[in-house]
Amino acid sequence: MSSAPDLIDRLALHRTVGAAPREELEWIASRGILRQMQPGQVLTAKGTRPEGLVVLLSGSLSMSVNRGAGPRKVMEWRAGDVSGVLPYSRVNAPPGDSMAQELSEILLLPAEHIRDMAKHCPELTAILVHAMIDRARAFTSSDLHDEKMVSLGKLSAGLAHELNNPASAIERSAALLEERLIESERATRALNAFQLTEAQLAAVQAVGKVCMAVQALGVRSPLEQADREDAIADWLAGRGINVDIAESLADTAVTFDALDTLAQAIDRPALDAVLRWGASQCAVRSLTSEIQDAAMRISGLVTAVKGFTYMDQAMVAGPVDLIKGLNNTITVLGAKARAKSVTILVNAEPGLPRARGFAGELNQIWANLIDNALDALPAAGRIEITAKRERDQAVVCVIDNGPGIPPEIRERIFDPFFTTKPIGQGTGLGLDIVRRLVRHNDGEISVDSQPGRTQFRVALAFAETGAPGDSQ
Repeated sequence: MSSAPDLIDRLALHRTVGAAPREELEWIASRGILRQMQPGQVLTAKGTRPEGLVVLLSGSLSMSVNRGAGPRKVMEWRAGDVSGVLPYSRVNAPPGDSMAQELSEILLLPAEHIRDMAKHCPELTAILVHAMIDRARAFTSSDLHDEKMVSLGKLSAGLAHELNNPASAIERSAALLEERLIESERATRALNAFQLTEAQLAAVQAVGKVCMAVQALGVRSPLEQADREDAIADWLAGRGINVDIAESLADTAVTFDALDTLAQAIDRPALDAVLRWGASQCAVRSLTSEIQDAAMRISGLVTAVKGFTYMDQAMVAGPVDLIKGLNNTITVLGAKARAKSVTILVNAEPGLPRARGFAGELNQIWANLIDNALDALPAAGRIEITAKRERDQAVVCVIDNGPGIPPEIRERIFDPFFTTKPIGQGTGLGLDIVRRLVRHNDGEISVDSQPGRTQFRVALAFAETGAPGDSQ
């Protein structure tokens, strides 16, 4: 161990505390405890209060945090750094384990001397306050990155699910369309073999209009569809027509009255050819419509994502259409809501004027609040989002019917690093970020919670124009 004079000389050469007057270094040297740390030895375990101020004289320390994917080093201290309890720090317990990375030597000033140090060592205290600010900045930067990665992962997973459904529909419908086109060509050639009169052609066109008047596919239940196929098969069999087209006809909106009218105008075998041609034409039209709908769904998702992120606009404050932003956010989070069978309702005041703020930041607020509500809700839960005018403010409320927030933690939910989620499911920064973003947009946020009803309320100023419509 070092002698007292030698220790003071080492402190004077220390990168952080060395700038303090020698008498202040003598003060901490006389009250500090020299300690050697073996590689892997834990200095402070996660969730426990540090013993005091740590002045690292040699070696290195690190802090690792486990968010579900194994420990990840988020902080590192080398000889010349300080750690542990710093003056005026409000951190009671670190979010991870602090341990030696190699053989290290520290000077530990017990926590009971920290308050006296501020009185007797003002210059050293000022130095340590600056070190605390740098440490907080490093912690925040690391955890903000983690929070962004968690949010990005959720967003990516949701979008992948959202895009996969219409993309799969397009792939499936395109494959079937090729088969139906071949059938349609075959049916057209067969129909052309018959010399139909003008009256018969008019009957065919009338049936075609009935078939395409309503998109029946997906409207009927499986049982209703099966009953309809059986009924059409019976109708076909009664007229000596092969029942293999019953399924195709059942997918259309053709009525039995229309079929009866057609049967009166056209005899078999021409009737068989007409029905096969009509079924194939309806199938082609239906598949084409499905592909178009799926493509429009993908286009709508892309538009929603662009609106959600505002990646094609400058990050400047301006008039923001809150309703559009809320709808875009719900679209982005739609897959997660459907996976839990959660109903999301939006009740917006008609003609609500635009709010003033940063469009991308406001959407991030809605995303965090809605995502938190989804996490809190059981299956088949309910989220209600209201947007209305209250005096001179636009007020958005996100309300869920989940279990509520216990009173003992309600005051802490906006604190950085505070989370009730299991390891790997949250950084404890989501609501802290929400509060900071609300303040950056000159707004106010509050929470009211009880079992069965939790409400987050965000109040924003109106844009100067006060006109309803899209964001600029």
